[in-house]
Amino acid sequence: MPRLAPALSLVALSSFVASAGVAQEAPAAKLSGAKPNIIFIFSDDHAAQALGAYGSRFGDDVTPRLDAMAREGVTFENCVCGNPICGPSRGIVLTGRFSHSNRYFSNELSPAFDTRQRMLPQVMREAGYQSALIGKWHLGDASAPKAGFDHFEALPGHGQYYSPELNTATGRKKYPGHVTEVLTDRALEWLKSGRDPKKPFVLMLHHKAPHRNWVPGPNEVNLFKGREWPEPSNLFDDYATRSPAAAEARMRIGDHLYFDNDLLLPTGRKEFLGGGLSASLVRMSPEERAIFEKAYAEENAAFLANPPKGEALLRWKYRRYMTNYLRCVKGVDTSVGRVLDYLKAAGLDENTVVVYSSDQGFFLGEHGWYDKRFAYEESLRMPLIVRWPGKLKPGARVPGLVQNADFLPTFMDFAGLPADPAMHGVSLAPLLTGEKTSVRDAAYTHFYEDTVEHHVGAYVSVRTADRKLIRYYERGFTEMYDLTRDPREMRNIADDPAFAAERKALEKRLEELAVRYADKTAPWGDDKGGEVPERARVKPGSKAPAPAFSCR
Repeated sequence: MPRLAPALSLVALSSFVASAGVAQEAPAAKLSGAKPNIIFIFSDDHAAQALGAYGSRFGDDVTPRLDAMAREGVTFENCVCGNPICGPSRGIVLTGRFSHSNRYFSNELSPAFDTRQRMLPQVMREAGYQSALIGKWHLGDASAPKAGFDHFEALPGHGQYYSPELNTATGRKKYPGHVTEVLTDRALEWLKSGRDPKKPFVLMLHHKAPHRNWVPGPNEVNLFKGREWPEPSNLFDDYATRSPAAAEARMRIGDHLYFDNDLLLPTGRKEFLGGGLSASLVRMSPEERAIFEKAYAEENAAFLANPPKGEALLRWKYRRYMTNYLRCVKGVDTSVGRVLDYLKAAGLDENTVVVYSSDQGFFLGEHGWYDKRFAYEESLRMPLIVRWPGKLKPGARVPGLVQNADFLPTFMDFAGLPADPAMHGVSLAPLLTGEKTSVRDAAYTHFYEDTVEHHVGAYVSVRTADRKLIRYYERGFTEMYDLTRDPREMRNIADDPAFAAERKALEKRLEELAVRYADKTAPWGDDKGGEVPERARVKPGSKAPAPAFSCR
């Protein structure tokens, strides 16, 4: 596909940003240079639509502590991920720079993260901060010890839900219990006795949950039994009104969720190379395993005795998927509550900023999918809630566009450090106080990974207040959406003559952003570092293995 013509000028695509912003009468609090403690809680694959603060369809009892945190702080409604997949998103957060600049493009295909570059621990140390990482690193196991944290306890790879192991400065250690509780215990232990109380700190508590394969802890495994979860209106999407990219993806609940690995229903078949349910069971204590197996026994037996078919089977899979996913989310919510309760009891809450986010969004049945990767809203949008008692207007909401590249510049601003012109992000402090209503008029995303398992094509995209353009540059597809009239992104208007002028404007804006950020990876240039090796490419027409009890 030919390259777009060079941009000539900025394009005014919407007047939305002129009126978007925090509620009026925000406190005139000094945020820049205040040097607060920072606790950055980062979950894995927590969709914004599974938070009450973002209008969750799942009920008020799933995320009560996070919803309370939102009422006490500021909620960003449109935080856009620069590369919606686990490791690359974390690389952006750590450096304030997009993937083409920090050189971590892909979960599966990138080498270990280059820790020689300027990133969060070193930057914050310049302002006198201690730093700690507890939980998911996911940028190559060998790179975590070299990352420069004053304290780290990092899960190897994705980690395990039960009896997790943590890489530490003194070697790998194994802890009994469920990973969400273990990581919270370790974080609280560091806060109580591991840090230097004379220094401000930045603690990164990075959860594994609710990452696939959604194995709940003993305290959550019996929650929501028999619950009927509302279905998204496009659960049975046929992808007919989109480019072929949507239909080609392999992340459909009906066809690509495995019973043993993903739905915790043993079939006797080795459906997934990751080990599946059996790998989790062997890590449980006898007491944990008894609780776990009892929780599923009746429902599993009923299914195996009379397996549903067709649409009924897809609905069964959706309910089971949602139940386990939301159980894992509930564990994270409880963890957030424990941290907030400790801060209050220890007298630290008024001088501690607590930030909650997730590495990207996740599909919860929308378009019939699980997983992420795509530039559709459910995948692209990250939850972002910031709490700082006495400094931020409680319950404020920011509609303006922000990105995960903005996190580190914001922490730097809090710490009194000057902005780094090499970073692609900007401080969000003016949005937190209401001084500004927007810091960017468009968000940039570049996704590189096209692997056999999920088959989501590499793309570049631009997202404005009310429009989105996605260019699948290796497959020759382009999509464009009117987010005001079509928020579920069901109708691709890229080739509609009525929107030709808008498409041209968005294409120009997309290239302008690539130039601004000096992205010279494909399709903008010949930077080989951004190309995914051919060995992992999906061949057209290739098929993924079907799970037992397929919906087809």
